[in-house]
Amino acid sequence: MTTPLKTLFLNPPSFEKFDGGASSRWPATREIESYWYPVWLTYPAGMLEGSRLVDAPPHHLKWNDVIDILKDYEFLVLFTSTMGWEGDQRAAEMIKQRYPSIKIAFVGPPVTTSTDRALNECAAIDFVCRREFDFSVVEYANRKPLEEILGISYKDASGVIRHNPDRAQVTPEQLDEMPWATEIYKRDLDVTRYNVPFLLHPFIALYSTRGCPAQCTFCLWPQTLSGHAWRKRSTDDVAAEMKWAKENFPQVKEFFFDDDTFNIQKARTIELCEKLRPLGLTWSCTSRVTTDFDTLKAMKEAGCRLLIVGYESGDAQILKNIKKGATVQRALDFTRDCHKLGLVVHGDFILGLPGETKESIRNTIEFAKQLDCETIQVSIAHAFPGTEFFDYAKEHGFITNEAMMDDGGHQMAHIEYPGLPVEYVMEMVHKFYDEYFFRPKQAGRVVWKAIRNGDVKRLYSEAKSFLQLRAKRNKAVEEMKTANAVKAQESIRQGA
Repeated sequence: MTTPLKTLFLNPPSFEKFDGGASSRWPATREIESYWYPVWLTYPAGMLEGSRLVDAPPHHLKWNDVIDILKDYEFLVLFTSTMGWEGDQRAAEMIKQRYPSIKIAFVGPPVTTSTDRALNECAAIDFVCRREFDFSVVEYANRKPLEEILGISYKDASGVIRHNPDRAQVTPEQLDEMPWATEIYKRDLDVTRYNVPFLLHPFIALYSTRGCPAQCTFCLWPQTLSGHAWRKRSTDDVAAEMKWAKENFPQVKEFFFDDDTFNIQKARTIELCEKLRPLGLTWSCTSRVTTDFDTLKAMKEAGCRLLIVGYESGDAQILKNIKKGATVQRALDFTRDCHKLGLVVHGDFILGLPGETKESIRNTIEFAKQLDCETIQVSIAHAFPGTEFFDYAKEHGFITNEAMMDDGGHQMAHIEYPGLPVEYVMEMVHKFYDEYFFRPKQAGRVVWKAIRNGDVKRLYSEAKSFLQLRAKRNKAVEEMKTANAVKAQESIRQGA
């Protein structure tokens, strides 16, 4: 029996404090240093004897470190992101020069949406996997010929790109048979390196489902990688992993279900909660505002502490434009239920979605204050290739440039609507934060939480990072305003 290729699974180095690829929902350098777990890579890593998962950003590994590690490996699986694509290409070429015999596969959204471009731009790539890649890379590592592997694309000996037939999505039964993500964390990662400001530290993130039936036009994952088909692990399998994780990570204060839509089905959520309750865990999860009171109550009783909720906008028309499947009133009712039950809410908002105006931005800021979530995150809308939002923005000429980030990996506005300059959107992100967090009630709540959880040092560090980035972005906004004013004056002179 032949042994598999010795395989390294890699979430690659990138910008300082960059949380990109390998499960990050919004690839960027964060206002406050944050790192999510590379959950997608754990499953194939667990299926291959002798493999290793390297998550470079939180472990502060540079490309030189990774290249040195690769001397012991025959096959590299690299999870690339839209933001990191160019740097990942250059690194792959360096790796091939150093180790000509190594095989390299790229996985992730960019190579799903722009397969031919990926293979044409980077000769170092031996093949790419489209969408879910678990079994494709495992089959290759087990020495199955490229032409027989479903769901991959590659160049044949004559340089012609070949697209093998699509691979069927992973089934619920297969999800139950896969190794647990937490087992690979135990084997390969340092869980104390992962930080998200609103989660207890240290924390662990994992999935209990895959896919999302919601149709939000901007959301990257269901449209490029996981799909809209919602597939769930059995509640017995999830509960068994949680029991194992609690025993094997005694230092972990919180577990986070990073599913696209953890509690979208009431019966399944309540069934899982019944099995989690005896474990005495503290856990958090993603949530839609359509979740009813009874489901939230069952979650709270089973140890749920916090919900990450994508409110996106407080403008009714914007919610319709992005096919959110929720209303402003439903969001208010849901948040009231959470507060009544003592559930903490972290609210996510996006400025610059289709139809955005200065008035709708103001509506969203006032809406957020009315919700009064414990913490919030305000992002700039990014039209990722492969999403309906990208097609809409490109068709109407709203994409001002392809760059979604500055030279440090921070989010930058790259979509401009008539009457809504990009610099205005960037400026309003910080006004949103200022108006929200500098209210006496909210500031006091943040400080008290840090004192209660013994996180005062962490709060100080996070506040310092946020204010530094805020100053940098405000400077960029002023420079853009000045440049636009000079252009306007020049146009007037030329017209005269």
